[in-house]
Amino acid sequence: MERRRSSRSTNDIDYDKRSTDMQHQYWLDYFNAGDSWRLFRIMAEFVEGFDTLASVKGPAVSFFGSARTRPEDPYYQLTATIASELCRLGYAVITGGGPGIMEAANKGAAEVGGNSIGLNINLPFEQEPNPFANIPLSFKYFFVRKVMFIKYAMAFICMPGGFGTLDEVFEALTLIQTRRIKPFPVILVGRDFWGGLLEWVETKLLTAGNIDREDLLIVNLKDDPAEIVSFIRRTIIV
Repeated sequence: MERRRSSRSTNDIDYDKRSTDMQHQYWLDYFNAGDSWRLFRIMAEFVEGFDTLASVKGPAVSFFGSARTRPEDPYYQLTATIASELCRLGYAVITGGGPGIMEAANKGAAEVGGNSIGLNINLPFEQEPNPFANIPLSFKYFFVRKVMFIKYAMAFICMPGGFGTLDEVFEALTLIQTRRIKPFPVILVGRDFWGGLLEWVETKLLTAGNIDREDLLIVNLKDDPAEIVSFIRRTIIV
């Protein structure tokens, strides 16, 4: 007996529910041959991102960091200070558009009238867009969002964070190491936080021959906000 085909079209499916429904939140597992329509959504996100960010004047700096950092945390306040100073000098600020470090950078930029760009990602938990991005964009796909982070930034400021932050940091480092992008400044802020990681990179990766010593020069470890702003100002001319 022939199985009766459902009359429900793909247009009837609540695709947005997939991002919050625990059963359907694992997008790669849920992908199937009938989802070729998704390519158009991906293309649309690229087009919207390119069109919006290409119109932003002046060089931009991307901030990476934890969504869980609270406003009373010293790194939150440090992030806002750095973002404010950069915007006063004519730089735009790009963040992931969410809470924590992202909110701090957007807040610092917006408070001085700078271009405060927020690239929010739709997640089933944790990430809600912050109110300080005056150029907000929303993405469903991480890889599209990461292209925007990298393509439109001329420096990367990396605050303390978790797995997502590490992913973004090493994405930038890999693209610079493999010469897919220019050697823009990558600044790790917080010796107490990043020092152990850099020591591991040197004692394990370098010792094993998995990276070259010159690769270590890609990373800059700093604490002082004035020094960070001055370093970017010397290397990225507005």
